[in-house]
Amino acid sequence: MEKKRIVSGMRPTGKLHLGHLHGALLNWKQLQETYTCFYFVADWHALTSEYADTHIILDSRRDMIMDWISIGLDPQVSTFFVQSEIKEHAELHLIFSMITPLPWLERNPTYKEQLRELSQKDLFTYGFLGYPVLQAADILMYKADGVPVGEDQAPHVELTREIARRFNHIFGAEVFPAPDTLLAPTSRLLGIDRRKMSKSYGNAIYLTDSDKEIDQKVAQMITDPQRMKRTDPGDPDVCNVFAFHEIYTGPETAQEIDRECRKAGIGCVECKKRMAEGLKKGLEPIRAKRRELESDPGRVDAIMEAGNQRARSIARDTMEQVRSVVKI
Repeated sequence: MEKKRIVSGMRPTGKLHLGHLHGALLNWKQLQETYTCFYFVADWHALTSEYADTHIILDSRRDMIMDWISIGLDPQVSTFFVQSEIKEHAELHLIFSMITPLPWLERNPTYKEQLRELSQKDLFTYGFLGYPVLQAADILMYKADGVPVGEDQAPHVELTREIARRFNHIFGAEVFPAPDTLLAPTSRLLGIDRRKMSKSYGNAIYLTDSDKEIDQKVAQMITDPQRMKRTDPGDPDVCNVFAFHEIYTGPETAQEIDRECRKAGIGCVECKKRMAEGLKKGLEPIRAKRRELESDPGRVDAIMEAGNQRARSIARDTMEQVRSVVKI
């Protein structure tokens, strides 16, 4: 039985951090065991917010692929490709833009939210309003059965489903399936300031951080805000550091930390030091693989090009079918 197909992408706008790892990448790694996966570097999407300073996009493309491989995504199993290398995406986006009603885009719940979140940038552009249409082209180009996304991106998959159905109806052919929304687990790890981990907030722990950088960032982490003194008992349930302990120091240590924190048997400084050691140990295999890939950039480029060729072949077939039914 042929595996179902999924498509997902990530914008190359800087280094990847633990939020990416636990909010998307580990889920992608698991999905490649049961699906035929297409994972792409969404560099055209990155232009929606980084159009005034594009160097970070090109600089991040290879880095992103190296991080994917370092955490266990397998280019022999999944197809990695660069969005802008498959020009058919732009053509399908153009055709979809002709049939997508403007109110569908204006009602997108994440549109206004992102305008507020990225208020330091001028995002009142056609490209930013219409990026869910390009996203639909990315997904439907490969006739995906499903799309792994976080809850904030679920409305975009629903819009993709609506565009697929509208295209099929207008042109009288079942060209595109309506893909399912595959909700990814939300990352339990917040930034060092207890906000969502984000490069723009300056609160992220990156996969490529050195031991020294990890120690410095962990030392700055906000713990239980009600615990003012070393002798005060703490509440691990509201402590961001404890969420890291549960993942990176193992269940026995986490249980000990939980017990000692509640009776003020351990202070926040010691708690952070122990967590930092577990975090560094957990990230070391990823960083070691990353160093190996950095020493052979040609290998990474070859992986990208092989993926581009596989994706391009499918995209060409899809566009032949689209042009046939559109009669253009």
